[in-house]
Amino acid sequence: MKKQIKLAAFIAVVFLLTQVFGCEQKKETAAVPQHDQAAYEGTIVAMGDSLTAGLGVNESDAYPAQLERKLQAAGLHWRVVNAGISGETSSGALSRINWALKLKPDIVVLETGANDGLRGIDPRVTQRNIDETLRILKTNNVLVVLVGMRMVRNLGAEYTDAFHALYPRLAAKHNVALVPFFLQGVAGEPSLNQQDGIHPTAEGYRVITGKIYPYILQAIKSYRERNTVTS
Repeated sequence: MKKQIKLAAFIAVVFLLTQVFGCEQKKETAAVPQHDQAAYEGTIVAMGDSLTAGLGVNESDAYPAQLERKLQAAGLHWRVVNAGISGETSSGALSRINWALKLKPDIVVLETGANDGLRGIDPRVTQRNIDETLRILKTNNVLVVLVGMRMVRNLGAEYTDAFHALYPRLAAKHNVALVPFFLQGVAGEPSLNQQDGIHPTAEGYRVITGKIYPYILQAIKSYRERNTVTS
């Protein structure tokens, strides 16, 4: 019960702040970062909202940067590009997918839909947006790790059930890996969140990175197997 109350409070505050942070959204015309690709085996692009962008922490503490360091420490020379934008919905993610493709990703970690749920957007709309985003990525031979999000029951059981179900449904349809819940073990935990109770601290992102890491390792394995077959 206490955990449910904590999570409910967490979501309520997020709903209010998404209205503020939504105006911070960057333009699709943002410059594409330049990197020395020769130094890397491949590129991972982390798409998402403020939870991916790392709002409130140093860029080096957001999960994409922590993920790159973790891979490098394991001898896996992959670059990880933080393509998170505060306030973004699934419609926004879809609208800038062509921009993301300019980064030449081999793997995309797609974390989107949380702001849809907090704003009460019809889950069918969210599903269509993510469905099309996944289709475009797969058409361009990009491996995808889809990240699920969840809403609390005070939004209504019918809504929250429909929202939660769209992620495994789409993962199965497109045969992509699914991280069940981005904030697993972090949401509602004061010690792992900033003072706003919404965005993870550096330690919170360390927990998130650890949860995502095995899925990235599997994606890298699939990437290597695919390239071995086609070479």
